[in-house]
Amino acid sequence: MTARALLLILLSFVVLASCGRGSQNQSRQVDLSSAEIPDDLTSVCGDPAILGIELDDIREGSCGIDDPVRVYFVSGVELRQSAVLNCETAKAFKSWVDTSAQPGAADVNRQIVRFRVASHYACRTRNSQPGARLSEHSKGNAIDIGGFTFANGEVVNVEDEWRSGEYSSMLRSIYGEACGIFGTTLGPDADAHHQDHMHFDVANYRSGAYCR
Repeated sequence: MTARALLLILLSFVVLASCGRGSQNQSRQVDLSSAEIPDDLTSVCGDPAILGIELDDIREGSCGIDDPVRVYFVSGVELRQSAVLNCETAKAFKSWVDTSAQPGAADVNRQIVRFRVASHYACRTRNSQPGARLSEHSKGNAIDIGGFTFANGEVVNVEDEWRSGEYSSMLRSIYGEACGIFGTTLGPDADAHHQDHMHFDVANYRSGAYCR
């Protein structure tokens, strides 16, 4: 069985199991014609709705991930580019897609079929600033989303839509609902470094989630 055939079978189960605000009226279809699908694609992180490949442990000086995965699809939504994460981050992202992002899209009669991943694992400091502490990206704890594509072909970019776009309210709503699912959320209102994307990571703080 080819990886593409396996993906279609796994996606069919995701569609049948999907739920959320307005999901009963949503036709979940994924255009696979241009999707990057590796031959060894499978479910990862113990969740059939997270499709990717398991990687060897990553070690780069003080950076790295134990049991990393490269994620290609989450709950039927393609990640482009695919994202190297740890399973805690992958599961948190899937939770946000299921409980916030996709239901929020349904509220405006839309369905998200692709996320544009701006950043995932990278051995670097916070905001790539010299002398700063290591970023959560350096541990596989973070994913940055620059936008997404709806089933009808509309493309929503965070930078363009955040303040005055047609989907500004929906975008801000699903971003706000990420607070608590993730330990940190940073968007265009946070600082100059996050004008074009939403940063999500699973860092734990004694005082609770840090959301800006």
